[in-house]
Amino acid sequence: MMFALGVVLFALALVLSVAWHECGHMWAAQATGMKVRRYFVGFGPTLWSVRRGETEYGVKALPFGGFCDIAGMTPYDELAEDERDRAMFRQKPWKRLVVLLAGPAQNFVLGFVLIYFVAIFAGLPNLRDDADHAPVHVEKVSCVASATDASGELLPCSGVAPAEAAGLRPGDRIVAINGKTVDNNSDLISTTQRTTGSASVQVLRGEQTLTLQIPVTQVERKMRTSDGTLKSVTVGAIGVTLTRPDPIAPLKYNVLSAVPGTFEFTGHLASATWDAMLSLPSKIDDLWTAVTGGPRGEDTPVSVYGASAMGGEAAEHGAWSVFFMLLITINFFLGAFNLVPLLPLDGGHMAVVGYEKCRDTVRRWMGRAGGGPVDYMKLMPLTYAVVIVMGAFMVLTVTADIINPIRLW
Repeated sequence: MMFALGVVLFALALVLSVAWHECGHMWAAQATGMKVRRYFVGFGPTLWSVRRGETEYGVKALPFGGFCDIAGMTPYDELAEDERDRAMFRQKPWKRLVVLLAGPAQNFVLGFVLIYFVAIFAGLPNLRDDADHAPVHVEKVSCVASATDASGELLPCSGVAPAEAAGLRPGDRIVAINGKTVDNNSDLISTTQRTTGSASVQVLRGEQTLTLQIPVTQVERKMRTSDGTLKSVTVGAIGVTLTRPDPIAPLKYNVLSAVPGTFEFTGHLASATWDAMLSLPSKIDDLWTAVTGGPRGEDTPVSVYGASAMGGEAAEHGAWSVFFMLLITINFFLGAFNLVPLLPLDGGHMAVVGYEKCRDTVRRWMGRAGGGPVDYMKLMPLTYAVVIVMGAFMVLTVTADIINPIRLW
């Protein structure tokens, strides 16, 4: 029951986050003299609406976000007589940029405010230098079970572990595998599971740095699916048990100390969001692996469906701070993603405004008149390509979240 309630609450929070994003566009447009025709939460048939001044506000049947209809967002919009001078495409560039930027800014503001309240009531994750980089130490090396029983327990095995035969010892600290730095236990495990052939493992042993070539054994393991059943997958294993790092307690704040703490945490989250944006294309292969029966990396993207399920898990375990941190992370990502300079995203429209401004500035230097609005029709092929890619990526993430979901517990 609590899981279902958490899923509904998280999905509703996501809808409200998108609606809050659209509020930014609406309020900025109204403040700069543009006409906002409609502001709706949801899509499809209208359930309820009311007109206040020149704007119609309402709720539609399909709770998949919301929209803000500003007159003249492109030169192709049909305009009433009283809308011609207030059309968005005819406004000064700075006004258009303010309106376009206001949407993503709302997500950042919401994330910042939520961080502040989480800091006060639950504390924030400890972001000291070693918090996200727990050293990976070998506890023991043992034989590799070739399969598991029906419940997922390892079957008995015998012999020497590949890691032991290659020279790995208990107490060794693993710092890299296949040339990739190992930041934590999950990092090593997921990389090993995806490796075939042999793994090049760099370890620290006392004052020595060693590089060991460890054969990777392909084994059968059970993975739990979204419906709770177990399915068999083939992954790589080297016969290593890792020490469990000590949990790092969150940092507690009061009303005053939470202010600098919120700014500090926001800076770290902004940096992590930027890194996640840059790594997004590289995650396609990991998602495909998860969909086709391989392991699901904990750092792979999730869909709205997957995020809502994780929110349900957090609610089920009473971990409301995790619930809100998920919501905060998504708001930061939503804000950053919308700034990507590709249509139909806000960043794409901002790029058009910037191009028009730079072009007209150059034309004035040459003693020529401005060039007028950009012809959006010429940009439609690129826009369609972006929409198709985004749609395919969304389908892939939803499929991965259904077939091979990320579990918080």
